[in-house]
Amino acid sequence: MFRKSGVILATVALVQFMVSLDLSVVNVGLPRIAAGLGFSTLGLTWVIHAYAVTFGGLLLLGGKAADRYGRRLLLLLGLTVFALASLAGGFAQQPGHLVAARAVQGIGAAALAPAALALLSAAFPDGRARVRAFGVWAAVNAAGGALGVLIGGVLTEYAGWRWVMFVSVPMAAAALVMAWRVDDAPPVADRGPDVAGALLATSGMLLLVYGIVRTDIRPVAVAVALLAGFVVVQRRTTRDPLIRFGLAANRSVAGANLFNLLAGAAMASAFYFASLYLQQVLGHGPALTGVMFLPFALAVVAGAVVAVRLGHRLPGRMLLIAGGLLTAAGFAVFGRISVDGSFTADVLAPSVIAGFGFGFCLGPVVSIATAGVADHESGTASGLLNSSRQIGAALGLAVLGTIADRHPGTEGYALGLTLCAALMAAAALIAVTVLPRRVPAITSPQPAHR
Repeated sequence: MFRKSGVILATVALVQFMVSLDLSVVNVGLPRIAAGLGFSTLGLTWVIHAYAVTFGGLLLLGGKAADRYGRRLLLLLGLTVFALASLAGGFAQQPGHLVAARAVQGIGAAALAPAALALLSAAFPDGRARVRAFGVWAAVNAAGGALGVLIGGVLTEYAGWRWVMFVSVPMAAAALVMAWRVDDAPPVADRGPDVAGALLATSGMLLLVYGIVRTDIRPVAVAVALLAGFVVVQRRTTRDPLIRFGLAANRSVAGANLFNLLAGAAMASAFYFASLYLQQVLGHGPALTGVMFLPFALAVVAGAVVAVRLGHRLPGRMLLIAGGLLTAAGFAVFGRISVDGSFTADVLAPSVIAGFGFGFCLGPVVSIATAGVADHESGTASGLLNSSRQIGAALGLAVLGTIADRHPGTEGYALGLTLCAALMAAAALIAVTVLPRRVPAITSPQPAHR
């Protein structure tokens, strides 16, 4: 049993590292991607939006499909799609080619991410082993997202921006080999997932982000109608909905996902603003910019490790509150950047504070959102949690990027980072007001059951 669970943990760790890395690896390369392919300022944000929206919009479908057809099968399928899309993106010749490749990457990630997390939850249902497993997951999730900026910077400067796409191919291939050895329980239902609901949700999100970026009310109105249609379909006409509203109405699940939505919005936007500030205002190259994100990466990992240790004594809710407030404080200090600033004076300290606080949140939010969920809904719960983060990233960057774009240079970046602080403070408030006081601690979540 230990050997089987160890294989699953190693596979899921590699998969999560790859997915997290791909969310941030392009950030430092954005200026050179724009120069190489001829992106406009607003068009460039779609390199991030295309991945985040398809990833977030299809995650519920991916989670449901994992429950219906088998987690291992969806993991293998998702890895294959992800690898091929990464390869195609590296060979992109026009802006549309790269945006399309990033969208297909999101589709692959939407299949593999909930399947991987559901496998982990089933392999480690309770006790200290679950704490350690989710601690590893949190650490590699943090490391992938944070080190992606470092790796992206080095690759962009010394190998070319195309390698920020190519880098995922060998990782996906290695994960495919490992995934073949994973054992999985048989599917538990015979009905297919709700494809129509997934299309409504994804198209609604794409139009919403497009309307926000273009400040055009017409696509926003259509998006609202599509998303309202999704809700109606889920509640009334679908025999097997993407998400059972009883699951979403659970205060622990709802609170953890709201927290994740706001945290995703804040982190994606902060990476974007900080990367542009370091390169376009302070004048650092991609490689050095990546190195300057290393303190943040190390702080995130340290925060995740400390959270696991404190989880033996403190409930996950308290860790989310503390982590949210620490991250907000770091971003608030970061929002004081100036045109004549420096890395040491304006970036280093807030990076460490925000990174440590964010690391505090990673393990607890996953454990709270999935503890006590029935085994046949574990893929759905995992997909919902991942979806909230990606949708938050897309919406947050769309809104904050549009606001910051109306202010020149450093002023816009500073305003954006200050708004990131407000989002994290709101996330901490969600943990205080929405999560029940007796949320299961991350040391002893309720076991999954059939």
